Amino acid sequence: MQNIIRIIRISKPLHHLVFILGVLIFFSAILGLIAPILSKFIVDEIVSRVQGQGGDLDRLIFLIFLSFLMNFIGLAMTTVSERIGDHFSGRLRKFLTEKFYDKTLTLPQSYYDSEMSGKILNQLNRGIITIHGFLNTATNFILPTFLQSIFTVIILAYYNLPIAFFTFILFPIYLVLSYYSTVKWGKEEMLKNAIEDRTRGRMQEVISNISLVKSFTAEKREFKTVEQNLSDINTIYARQSKTFHIFDFFRGLSLQLILFAINILVFYNTYQRNLTIGGMVLILQLVNQARLTLFAMSFILTQVQTAEAGSKEFFEVIEAKSAENYQKKVPLTLIKDPEIRFDNVSFHYDESHKVLDKVSFEIKRNEAVALVGHSGAGKSTIINLILKFYDSTSGEIYLKDKKYTDLDHQIIRQNISLVFQDNELFSSTIRENVSYGKYDATEKEVIQALKLANAYDFVMKLPKKLDSEVGERGVRLSGGQKQRIQIARAILKNAPILILDEATSSLDAKSEKDVQDALENLMKNKLVIIIAHRFSTIQNVDKIIVLDQGTIVDIGKPQELSQKPGLYKDLLTYQIDGNKKLLEKYEIY
Repeated sequence: MQNIIRIIRISKPLHHLVFILGVLIFFSAILGLIAPILSKFIVDEIVSRVQGQGGDLDRLIFLIFLSFLMNFIGLAMTTVSERIGDHFSGRLRKFLTEKFYDKTLTLPQSYYDSEMSGKILNQLNRGIITIHGFLNTATNFILPTFLQSIFTVIILAYYNLPIAFFTFILFPIYLVLSYYSTVKWGKEEMLKNAIEDRTRGRMQEVISNISLVKSFTAEKREFKTVEQNLSDINTIYARQSKTFHIFDFFRGLSLQLILFAINILVFYNTYQRNLTIGGMVLILQLVNQARLTLFAMSFILTQVQTAEAGSKEFFEVIEAKSAENYQKKVPLTLIKDPEIRFDNVSFHYDESHKVLDKVSFEIKRNEAVALVGHSGAGKSTIINLILKFYDSTSGEIYLKDKKYTDLDHQIIRQNISLVFQDNELFSSTIRENVSYGKYDATEKEVIQALKLANAYDFVMKLPKKLDSEVGERGVRLSGGQKQRIQIARAILKNAPILILDEATSSLDAKSEKDVQDALENLMKNKLVIIIAHRFSTIQNVDKIIVLDQGTIVDIGKPQELSQKPGLYKDLLTYQIDGNKKLLEKYEIY
């Protein structure tokens, strides 16, 4: 119950509903027992009349009417409490989902580097469903049942202590057997959840990369992987089922033995006239009510263990250390003529070697700088540090003489526009994607951005124009079209710092020309940082920073570095030689 108690504790805004529910459930439980008590007096009144010992018709009618009234009030109160219970569980589901989602938006980039998005979403889904299911059951079923069990034993003790004792000991016996059954169930449930997380995560990856899967004809292998995982889940479920039914047999056996003893006591005391016929009917009803409660015990405890296991991963995410606070109100702060300076910056990911080692450089206002080097040299890491996705391990980064450590991540990112290599688009409309960096943009502003990005003409040819949906990751657009939508988004944001992360690396020559023309509009009067492998795209930059194994090995203008022995010249020569061989092959001189 530890995690469930924690959930109740963190949901303070809903505690007033919990109090109201508690009061309603308490009185509903009492009302549920009034009808059996009244039935005793009704039966005794009838028996007295049958045996010729009197009987009062008016009293009988009053008792019948009172019984109906109590049942009606109980029904109304139960309906209200169940409705409020549903309202509470719905509000709680919303509250917990928002809390989880809020947390995911504050987690550091390093968290997402080590977790599959499908797994995270599955943890959210399972956690919310199991918690919601348990609390819905708790408010509508578990708490009323628990209270009625207590009141049942108290009423039985008033009429016959031995019967009350035997009824009472049913609960600890049943609870102990159910506890050990559900503990074993819970341990298996966590194993099952771990496999399910991997399976759902993999399925989402496969669906997201379906063209890759199909192109390598890997459908059968991917299906077999999921099939095996599902078989493993079924194997675990079979063990759970076996354990449950073994314990269920002993629960049933203990119930039968104790009910046998109770029946002997009830019938013997009635035979000896220690109990009236009405008293016998009352006790049998109460024992039967307690019996129904016991049947629910295993289900209740299974629900508890399922909610505990499901909420475990939920709390793992909730308790992960946040790195950002996006809720903090930060006014729009565009920095005029920004400059970026790295001063002996080193960085390494968790448990890895240094990715950057004492890197120092300066990018001045309106300067275009290219980062060049082999894959893994540290180019993308520098971009991630500039975006404050990570904090440097040592050294300082400055934005116009202000330390990054003193600047909120929102202020930094307000001043940066980014054009990705991988066509980062949402599956929504052209309009929404372009205005993502400026959500209150007018249609006129969106159209102007599309024109400057050389995207307006093809957008106007789409069926719904600005309101055409682009599909997941822009699948309905070509590579060049997706890049130009990204550029339009960056143009509309109009931040003073622009980062181009290999923005033309995956394009054909025609698309690259269109994108380059659009980039010229985007780069005007900005501090520009470019990651590029095609040196033709960086021939007009002001400065090139050459990286190798996490260190800067050279800095200079493109023309200077091309004439100077070193890594840049070597990389440039490889590309030129490759192009020469291609031209010679097709006899183009």
